[in-house]
Amino acid sequence: MKQSLDRFHARMDAWGEKLREKEFRIPVDLTVGVIFLIFALVIMWIMPQQVVISEKDVVNGRAFPTLLMTVMIIACAALIVKELYKIATKKPLTWKVINLQVEMKALVILAILVISYMLCRVTDLFVVGAVFCALGFLFYFRCKKPSYYVITIAIAVGIWAAFRFVLGVDF
Repeated sequence: MKQSLDRFHARMDAWGEKLREKEFRIPVDLTVGVIFLIFALVIMWIMPQQVVISEKDVVNGRAFPTLLMTVMIIACAALIVKELYKIATKKPLTWKVINLQVEMKALVILAILVISYMLCRVTDLFVVGAVFCALGFLFYFRCKKPSYYVITIAIAVGIWAAFRFVLGVDF
């Protein structure tokens, strides 16, 4: 078991070394403006199918999201116009260098959190997701002491049991 774990970590280190060298630059303000403009337009497009309105409501459920998306569209359009003006006048844009190794690490952490959430939803038990999350992070950060795994599982189950059976919180 220890040998296969070491091989797995060695493979991850090799991938990490390859990804460390890979970087790319993006014009951050222009990219963010375009991405969030598209996001706001998609939300405005799908909102009528997702949020039903009632005739008896004074303010319907679409009012605030529509206002928010309208403000977002205006702000994104202003940001895009500002960046296009910079391009036209040959002024320097704000660039961001993105390292793929850093971004992959962030994606792995996000994946652990999303899988933990999905386990909670599918099993309808918070403790399953909590234990997976704790074990996932211990494994990701290469914790080698078995006692840390046992202690973490015991604490996660203990906290869940205290909330569930002592405090009566059903989650």
